[in-house]
Amino acid sequence: MAKKKENPSEMPVEERLKNLFQLQTILTEIDRIRTLRGELPLEVEDLEDTIEGLKTRIGNVENEIADIRVKIRDLHGKIEQDNAQLATYRAQMDHVRNNREYDLLNKEIEFQTLDVELCNKRIREAQALQGSKEEQLAKNNEELEGRMADLEVKKNELDEIIAETKADEEKLREKAKNLETMIEPRLLQGFKRIRKNCRNGLGIVYVQRDACGGCFAKIPPQRQLDVRMRKKVIVCEYCGRILIDPELAGVKNDAPVVEEKGRRRSRRTKKDGE
Repeated sequence: MAKKKENPSEMPVEERLKNLFQLQTILTEIDRIRTLRGELPLEVEDLEDTIEGLKTRIGNVENEIADIRVKIRDLHGKIEQDNAQLATYRAQMDHVRNNREYDLLNKEIEFQTLDVELCNKRIREAQALQGSKEEQLAKNNEELEGRMADLEVKKNELDEIIAETKADEEKLREKAKNLETMIEPRLLQGFKRIRKNCRNGLGIVYVQRDACGGCFAKIPPQRQLDVRMRKKVIVCEYCGRILIDPELAGVKNDAPVVEEKGRRRSRRTKKDGE
């Protein structure tokens, strides 16, 4: 018969703290793996955003160039029409019957000639703008090629690091997930909140030389005793981190032993003096 899984809320405080510290150790290792990746994920994301922006910019410039070409084509068409009309007016000049008709035709010829000149001017302006846009397009394409090359390099670097650490990270995540089921939900939620607010990601720390292992603030003797008793969850009054004693964390704390040796040595010295 399968053994019934123990309810996390019914576990002794000592067991809860032990599971919580083990979870902290695993999460710290996951953070270390993420640190190996460094800023690469952000750099890849930034490059992808930059490339997307460049593609949009290039598309806009290409549309502007296309519009300019259409405009130039339409202006050339208008010039052809004006020239055809000019030819008609000049042919009519040979058949004028009076000064009034002659003056009217002269004005039409003058108007059409001015219109042709204006169209030519607009064509030159449009061609100059087109040249400027094409230069801009060439620079954008060149920049896009460079960014895409950088992105490929960064992605390859990131893929290599992920490939090297993916298996380890997945195993650690699985262990962390299993441990979380063995921790009281309210305690786990509080631990995650503390961990999120701490810069180094440590939500539970052990007492080091009578001080908090997170913020290094001095811990009162009575509170140290409560931590060693393991009867309730104790948090640091200054940083809010959960405190456990070094023995439960599997760490040897030499500070008290050194003090005890010192006292014994002084007694022997006194006895020798007597």
